[in-house]
Amino acid sequence: MPNSIRVACIQPSSTQNMEENISVVSEMILDVASKGAKFIATPENVALMEHCVDSLIEQSGTLKDHPAISTFADLAIRTKTYILIGSLALKSKGRKLLNCSILIDSNGNIIGNYNKIHLFDVTLSSGEIYNESDLYKNGDKAVVVDLPWGKIGMTICYDLRFPSLYSLLANAGAQVITIPAAFTRFTGKDHWHVLVRARAIESGCFIVAPGMWGQHSGGRSTYGHSLIVDPWGKVLADAGEGVRSIIADINLNTVSRVRLELPTLKHEKKYRLL
Repeated sequence: MPNSIRVACIQPSSTQNMEENISVVSEMILDVASKGAKFIATPENVALMEHCVDSLIEQSGTLKDHPAISTFADLAIRTKTYILIGSLALKSKGRKLLNCSILIDSNGNIIGNYNKIHLFDVTLSSGEIYNESDLYKNGDKAVVVDLPWGKIGMTICYDLRFPSLYSLLANAGAQVITIPAAFTRFTGKDHWHVLVRARAIESGCFIVAPGMWGQHSGGRSTYGHSLIVDPWGKVLADAGEGVRSIIADINLNTVSRVRLELPTLKHEKKYRLL
């Protein structure tokens, strides 16, 4: 199997209109696929940026019946690509939802899904308050998926701030880690690039981090700056602001080369505090 693959990040500005959001993102996927992208990643909340709890619950679904999944599965078949649905709100037992990232293969099959472990419960000095755990149930399983060209570790947004998850994924064989996000503009301007590059360097993995961008319902503002970063921490592509896509060619031989040069995963020791 080839060690090189062309990857893409889609950076939309999703709204409260799911049908419109899916249509916009679908066109963006078709565009990057026409340019040779074989792995296409979309951001967190790609199908719906909705602050109204009742509306979000009403428009949620399951892995079997969420309307966005069938659309993206058809696109994967049509374009012969692998598509990461950054995240969708999925029903679970009880009233709380799951913030779920879904990986679809080129035959339209779901080959991996990951429920966000770390939920965004913060009060920012900007006045923004987020209590993701009021609506969502956290996941408790890390996920690595085998693809024909390598292993993918799956994470979502706020997970980025917890480096032990990325070390776990790397030690489980991940060569690429996805971080679909809807990072706030307030935190993103100071933290996003630093954290994404740090996770790439620490794990010795490529990072594919598609971000949501723009102004959304409820006054939320997201940072954009979708990133593709290599295991050395070099930024291969940065979408900046606006509705746009980025593409980069990645060679998985870089992972083994960097890990040989800086074998930090092998050097990590267990220790105790005195």
